[in-house]
Formats: sequence, structure tokens, C-alpha cells
Amino acid sequence: MTDVAASWRAVLERVRAAAARAGRPEQSVEVVAVSKLQPPEAIRAAYAAGARAFGENYAQELRDKAAALADLPGLRWHAIGPLQTNKARYVARSAHVFHALDRLEVAQELSRRRTGTPLAVYLEVNVAGESSKSGVRPAELGALVDAVRPLPGLELVGLMTMPPLAPAEAVRPLFRALAALAREHRLPGLSMGSTHDFETAIEEGATVVRVGTAIFGERPRQGAAQ
Repeated sequence: MTDVAASWRAVLERVRAAAARAGRPEQSVEVVAVSKLQPPEAIRAAYAAGARAFGENYAQELRDKAAALADLPGLRWHAIGPLQTNKARYVARSAHVFHALDRLEVAQELSRRRTGTPLAVYLEVNVAGESSKSGVRPAELGALVDAVRPLPGLELVGLMTMPPLAPAEAVRPLFRALAALAREHRLPGLSMGSTHDFETAIEEGATVVRVGTAIFGERPRQGAAQ
């Protein structure tokens, strides 16, 4: 098994260095440990090392892990995968943050089901225009921003993107484009960057990076984790 604590510290050091290159404080970047398909024991190891934000792709897995790890104070769950309206109740009940909002009907369902503290949401933008990826097109972003902002139970905090799997320098222009869209719509948060490109994302203004493999090692097969 990967030494999760050592890997977590190594990721934080890389974040610190990237932030310094960009002239930013380390504290301006939140690291979400992507725990998709990882067992609760791995999450507990990362928590013991200091991680507090964990990202899950699947709504039902998020629900189950939130229940299994409810004894860990200060743990914050980030739902980071695409969401169907019939699964919105799991995110509304268990997540603190949702990163992949790209449809008004999902936003309305989350708003309807959310109680207590508002759910922080990022709008996912398909900056590269990939047909295989979720996300609103940049030209449609303004209408979704205007529709989501007034919904009760939700707090629109920023934008998110999932760029193509490519060398970091190849995706730098996409991160830069997302940052420009965030400024245009007066949104402070930028959720962008994963294990292979998070340092570039930080240099381009990321406030949240989603890092899985560099912390936990290779992800288990889905069948073995269910």
C-alpha cells in the first residue's frame, strides 16, 4: 500500500513550490484528496496526515463513506463527478461542495433538497469543447450563472474544468481561459488541476486542485472496491 502520509506531504510540498512560483501564498490553494474507490482505511490515513477535504465521483459512494467516516471531525466532502437529478439527494445531504454543476435542472434539484448550510457549487465548463466530457460551453456559461446565483441552498463560488489528458504545458491555455471566464463572471474560485497537471493549474490561478493518484497511488478496480 502507498505510504499515504508521505505522499500527502510530498503533494503539499509541490503545492507550496508552485504557489511560490506564482507569487501566491500556499494557503490560497486547497488540496482535495480524490478518494474515489479508495477504502475508508486509506481516507483515515490521509486524514491522520492532515487532509480534511476528500473528493468522490459517485454520489452513492459519497453517501456511504460520509456515513462510515462520520466520526472524523472537520472532514469535508467534495462531490466532483457528473450528477444525475435522481442522485442529487445524496450530494445535497452529504457533500459540502459540488464541483460538476452543468445543468439547471440539477441545480434546482440540489436547491430543493439542501437544508442547513448552503452547498458550495462550481459550474463545470467544457473549455476544450470535448464531446466526451461534461460541462457547459463557454458561450452558455453566462445564462447558467444567472440562473444558479439566486437559488436558495446553493452558493455559487467558482468554475471547474476537466481538460484533456495531455502534457501540462498543452493544457495551460485551457486553465488560463477558465481563469479569464471566472474573472468575467466575478467568481473567485477555480477548481482545476489533478495529479498530472496541478502545479500548472496553480500557476494559472487554481484555488482548488483535485489530487488522487499522487496521494493514494493507483486507484483500485471498481469491482474490487464496491
